[in-house]
Amino acid sequence: MMSLESVPPKYAQLVQTLQRRIEAGDYPPGTLLPSENQLIQEFSVSRPTVVAALRVLREQGWIESQQGKGRFVRGRPAMASIEQKRPGQAYLTKPEADTVGEVVEVGAVTAPNRIGVLLDVQPKSKVFVRRRLIVRDGEPTELVSLWLPLDLSGGTDLTSGEPLRQGFREHLQARKNVRFDHIVEQITARMPSADEAKQLGMPKNIPLLAVFGAVRDASGRPLAVVEVLLPADRHELEDAYPIT
Repeated sequence: MMSLESVPPKYAQLVQTLQRRIEAGDYPPGTLLPSENQLIQEFSVSRPTVVAALRVLREQGWIESQQGKGRFVRGRPAMASIEQKRPGQAYLTKPEADTVGEVVEVGAVTAPNRIGVLLDVQPKSKVFVRRRLIVRDGEPTELVSLWLPLDLSGGTDLTSGEPLRQGFREHLQARKNVRFDHIVEQITARMPSADEAKQLGMPKNIPLLAVFGAVRDASGRPLAVVEVLLPADRHELEDAYPIT
């Protein structure tokens, strides 16, 4: 599936406009979508832009193509109404100021083995970490850490103890001119360390769910790792995906 950037290119803007029209009933389910030529004329865009937008809508399930007849509206796909609860992506895009919590660690540290592998740095290399304890309903619920190569932390507000008013992605793209392309997410379970159990107010015999979201650019180069530690007795992870 093609990704839509935060500042959408023309094809993504067209995708969003057509999705809104389908949801509003301007293009009811079962009806024929305007032809490529009609869309080119109405929106003053190129044919490749229209073709790309229609491909995204088809892949996402909004429309279907019938040979020799055209493209028909299917309506809002069921998957579009299901919130994707992927912790790594959520913490990359959501401003820290939108959640209650405190910064508990900021600075250069020796990369743990898994983080070093995900960031593709040499063993025992120094990396930057920003760790925040999230509080919900007055109780600590998760530890969120952003891990970066040292060169990406300089010249940013990540060293501040104050909550960021931007998401990590937006802030790093603006300050360091990097482009996040995709995330490879891993989920493991382990027992908490004594410090983690204390910070999260959890018994030592309860395991943690550890989510690692490795952020990469379009070439596959590692840019960051988001680590989310969740007490297993307070969280469950749910995902939804289409069957292809």
